[in-house]
Amino acid sequence: MGWNLILLILTLYSCSFVNGSDSFANDSLDASLQEFAFKTLVRHRPLTGALYKAVLPTNLSSTEVSIVRVRSNTLWNKGANFSIIHIPSRTMSVPHVKRLAIVYQNLGNLSSHYYGMPGYSLITPVVGFMVFDASNVSDKSVRKLNLSTMGKPILINFSSLTPSGDMISKRRCIAFNGNGTVNLSEMKLSGFCHFRDQGHFSVGVPLEGKQSRWYLWVVGFVLGIPGIVLMGYAGMVSARILKTKKIQVMERQADEDLILESRWVGSSKMPSAAVTRTQPVLENEGNNMIIYTFKSKSTEQSKKSGFPLAVHFATLKALKYNNVICYPYNGQGIV
Repeated sequence: MGWNLILLILTLYSCSFVNGSDSFANDSLDASLQEFAFKTLVRHRPLTGALYKAVLPTNLSSTEVSIVRVRSNTLWNKGANFSIIHIPSRTMSVPHVKRLAIVYQNLGNLSSHYYGMPGYSLITPVVGFMVFDASNVSDKSVRKLNLSTMGKPILINFSSLTPSGDMISKRRCIAFNGNGTVNLSEMKLSGFCHFRDQGHFSVGVPLEGKQSRWYLWVVGFVLGIPGIVLMGYAGMVSARILKTKKIQVMERQADEDLILESRWVGSSKMPSAAVTRTQPVLENEGNNMIIYTFKSKSTEQSKKSGFPLAVHFATLKALKYNNVICYPYNGQGIV
C-alpha cells in the first residue's frame, strides 16, 4: 500500500502538466483505488449486495470510491443498479466466477488531471467502474474480470447535467478505454449515456471559438516556423542554381563566338588567332602630293652610305603618299 500511495502522489503531480489521458498514470490510480476499496471490504466483513464507501487519504478527498460484492446469478437475473451506473440483466463475467466485486469511481476535481480530450471540455466528473473476482477478498492479488452484456448497453445517468437549450445537441458521451483510446458518441437522451464495457466515462462539449482559434494558432505557429525556414533555404538554392546556369550559358556563347586555329609550337599544340591590324586612313586619301627635294650630292652620299634613294620613296609609299615628285636641289633652288 505504501508504494502504491507514493506512486499515486507522483503521478498526480506529473499529470497536472499533461493534457490528455495517460495510461500509466490512470493504471496507477486504478490500482490504488482498487486497493483502498478492497481493504474497506475486508474491514467491514461485507454482506453480499451491500455497497460500502472506501476510506481514502486526504490527497484523494475529492474522489469517491465504493465497492459492492454480488453473486454471478444475481447479476445475470437482475443486473447491478447500485449507483449512477446501471448494468443490465443477462450480464455475466468472463471468466465465470461465483462472486464478483464491482468498484465504482467518481474522480471529482481530479478528473481533468487524469483524463481529457483535445478539442473538448469535460462538463461532468469522470466516473467509472471495474469488476474483480471476489471469491477471496483477502488475497493480495485480485484478478480483474471482463463483462459480457449480450449486446445490451450499460446506462450511466449524469444527474448533475441540466438542460441548457442548444448545448444538448453539442454534448458528447466520452468513453476512455484502458488502452488509452477515446470513443465519442451522441447523447440520445438528456443526461444519459450508453456504453458497452467497463471503464471510465464523462460528458464533454466542443471548445468555444476563442479557445479553438488559440489552439489552431499554436499549431500553425509550431508548424509554420519549419515551413518558413524550408522555403527560405529552397529560395537560396534556386537563386544559386539560376546564377550558375546563367554563367554557363554566357561561357558557352563566348566559346561559340570565338573560333581559334591550332598551331604546333614545339611539341605542343596551342590555339592561335590571326593578327588583324586596322590600317590608318588619311584625309583626302589618294589626292595628297608631296614634293621631295634632295641635293645632288645626297645621291652620291646615299650610294656611299648604303642608304639608297629608293628607301625614301618606299617610306613615302608606306604612308599612302602615292603622288611623289622628286626634284634635285643644288642649294640655290630646284633644278
